[in-house]
Amino acid sequence: MAAMMRGLSRSLFSSGHPKPYYHLPLIKPSSLLSSRGIASKLFVGGLSYYTNEEALAEAFSHHGQVIEAKIVMNKEYNRSKGFGFVTFASEEEAEKALAEMNGKVLNGRVIFVDNAKPNFGYAPLLPIARGPPESSGKE
Repeated sequence: MAAMMRGLSRSLFSSGHPKPYYHLPLIKPSSLLSSRGIASKLFVGGLSYYTNEEALAEAFSHHGQVIEAKIVMNKEYNRSKGFGFVTFASEEEAEKALAEMNGKVLNGRVIFVDNAKPNFGYAPLLPIARGPPESSGKE
């Protein structure tokens, strides 16, 4: 079996054939999602603390099919942080909602709408140093 796989590998990747998968350029899944028109996510800022996910979905549903409306919550106080995200079924619907909802009043507050940026996970790779370095005690 191993010999067959080595032979197949050599025949597939010899000159004139495509490069193996690890030589292909990396494509972010989020770019595929929006470029194929499957879904498009908008950032909504300036929300009232009293706006809930149902009200957010209702306000944006006049501009297209809302797949999800999510308000980011403060875990400590269990209340809105004043921003959220709305996901539409297509990029065209999201662009229409962006153009028509940006600067509108929702629950007494002027909201601003923009395309959501992909989240790459901003966890630091190294711990953050706090204070002076500890001495080793050998002086």
